[in-house]
Amino acid sequence: MKKIAFTGGGTIGHVAVNLALIPEAEKRNIETIYIGSKNGIEKEMITSSAKSTRYIPISSGKLRRYLSFENLKDIFKVLKGVLDARKVLKKEKPDLVFSKGGFVSVPVIIAAKSLKIPSIVHESDVTPGLANKISMKFANKMYTTFEETLKYVPAEKSDYIGAIIREDLRDGSKEEGYKLTGFNSDLPVLLIMGGSLGSKVLNDTIRENLDYLTKKYQIIHLTGKGHLDPSIKNKNYVQFEFVSNELMHFYAITDSVISRAGANAIYEFATIKLPMLLIPLGLDQSRGDQIDNAKIFERNGYAKVLQEDEVNQSNLISAIDKLENDRENIIENMNHFKESYTKETLFNKIETDIQ
Repeated sequence: MKKIAFTGGGTIGHVAVNLALIPEAEKRNIETIYIGSKNGIEKEMITSSAKSTRYIPISSGKLRRYLSFENLKDIFKVLKGVLDARKVLKKEKPDLVFSKGGFVSVPVIIAAKSLKIPSIVHESDVTPGLANKISMKFANKMYTTFEETLKYVPAEKSDYIGAIIREDLRDGSKEEGYKLTGFNSDLPVLLIMGGSLGSKVLNDTIRENLDYLTKKYQIIHLTGKGHLDPSIKNKNYVQFEFVSNELMHFYAITDSVISRAGANAIYEFATIKLPMLLIPLGLDQSRGDQIDNAKIFERNGYAKVLQEDEVNQSNLISAIDKLENDRENIIENMNHFKESYTKETLFNKIETDIQ
């Protein structure tokens, strides 16, 4: 291959796998471009973390599972996105389109099919999202993170490959982590991640319990966009809306993590042996994919789980205590976790699959 067009966006999880694969492509002297939305989180992540990858924006609409007048307007945005993507692909002539999902990826996969450019879709969660359900009809292959996903996708063109993890997440510096946070080694560090959009209930419950928690922990709180609270002054608490390259340094000093249950994030935690308390998105906000992810990780002994509708002051403190009491067993269980494919073997597979 000479060139790959990556696509995917809308959430951190829809970009993280692509960010893991781009460096391997570049090591093989494969040119990389990224096709994303004009203002999505993928633009910020790619332009800040993959500077040698050209970012090309296209029009995109939002795919909804419910009836809305906005769906009618977005049909035209999606059609415009297909035309935009065709124009980009005809000019760039990539050998492959690799899609991580999210609504921006659908026009790109459809355009690739119309131009006879091979495409691969990657699904991180147990059950495919709406964008990938549409895209898999046009793509050549689908790769899955969970083996269980094979029950929900076309068997003849789907393969279980396991997790794809960014290599640099293992390269964090404790010194840099302490410098970025102002923390030290006196107390354990608790990392709290509410996902791309943040979790109001988690953010509020953590802040309501700060006095108690910061006697036992130093807390790094990734709040999600627009959820910072500048009024909080506590030397054992730091907050950020969103981080990119800093995350590997935060991982280096983290002892335990409280997080949503997006597949990319939880596989990262398992890879670097971080005991996790998972609070998956509820059915009122999602199709239940994070609930499924969390169940599998809990069953394997990698995580404790607290459902969002159960989050309150006493339950959260109790769940954190249970996590700490069982941390050694959780770490031991995660010693049996491994990535199914290295980046090298995955690229060998990709090259074979598109021939």
